[in-house]
Amino acid sequence: MNRFVLLAALALPLTSNAGEPFTGTDYSGTYDCTGIDSKEGDYTGVVTLQLNPEQSSGAYGAYNFKLVVPDYGTYPGQAVSLGKTLAIHFALSDSKSKDYGTGIATMSKNRHGKLTFHKFYYEPEFKGGNNGVEDCVKK
Repeated sequence: MNRFVLLAALALPLTSNAGEPFTGTDYSGTYDCTGIDSKEGDYTGVVTLQLNPEQSSGAYGAYNFKLVVPDYGTYPGQAVSLGKTLAIHFALSDSKSKDYGTGIATMSKNRHGKLTFHKFYYEPEFKGGNNGVEDCVKK
């Protein structure tokens, strides 16, 4: 990038959507999930997404996130959305395992018209590094 383009980009004012009403899609709800974890194998869980309208603005959604995996634990966290994409951060309530990470999910509708998402996640410290995928369908 030449210096002129870089300086022009730096001179652009930053804008905020703060205070604007949320205009995006609300993905709030409870989702049944199946996943494959590279260290733990197959699992099932339930995800709850709850829009935080006070922190959502314009096209940007802010969510409280919670994944409950039976016989393993609860992963509270947060998510943000823009269009059909969500970025998600989560951490197992028992922090000793260092089971926390970041995911990216894409929302869609399945052939039955139900809202779904497919998530890829990365956990940098869990058992030396870990990743997995998850498919969830809204109840």
